[in-house]
Amino acid sequence: MRRTYWAAGSAVLLALLFAVAATVAAASGGRTAGAAARTPALYSPDAGFARDMAVHHQQAVEMSFLVRDRTQDEAVRSLAYDIANTQANQRGMLLGWLDLWGLPKVLAGEPPMSWMAPAAGNDAPAGGHGGTDGSHGGHGGADGSHGGHAVDGVPAKPGALMPGMAAKDEIAALGAAQGRDAEVLFLQLMTDHHKGGVAMARGCAVQCLTPAERALAQGMVEAQQSELTLMADMLRARGAAPRG
Repeated sequence: MRRTYWAAGSAVLLALLFAVAATVAAASGGRTAGAAARTPALYSPDAGFARDMAVHHQQAVEMSFLVRDRTQDEAVRSLAYDIANTQANQRGMLLGWLDLWGLPKVLAGEPPMSWMAPAAGNDAPAGGHGGTDGSHGGHGGADGSHGGHAVDGVPAKPGALMPGMAAKDEIAALGAAQGRDAEVLFLQLMTDHHKGGVAMARGCAVQCLTPAERALAQGMVEAQQSELTLMADMLRARGAAPRG
């Protein structure tokens, strides 16, 4: 367990290093030779990933703060702190890029995950945009829901905005739990959350055109995969297992 936690901590550090490198690259205008200073389009994968992952990360931060106050287990509290710190910093970068590009942080009527093309390993959202050129197609459901489509095999559960995200009743249950019950529920919810996040980040690593954003997305994949291994071990130690 200690070796696994050390590995996960190293992955978190790696993700933060990716974030710093991405910030420097963005600030210096670093781009590939074939992508001269070009601002991402409104419906591009670059912008869509930034908007969606900012929302996805915000829920992870919320769940991490919830469990921190509901357990005295140092391993769970340390993991929650790492997740909250890392994902809050990454969220700030994503929103900062949207500001830099002059694009809105929230886009009314845009279905979640509509920036992901089928080639990235997901089912195309109904009525989504999908194209890597940022073209604007039709919209999905009027309520902005994902409609249950899977992204890289990770489904969006009923009542959840995006794949991996917890529904409101699950957040409420975490807020009401204490001790081991809170630890197990947090680890299960965060496992689902990370699986959805990894699928999204892989999509950006393939589709996004901004080098700094692709680097950040790849860092997310590596760090969250390491944390998935750690959380499986932590659940096993508590006589539980990931859901589904």
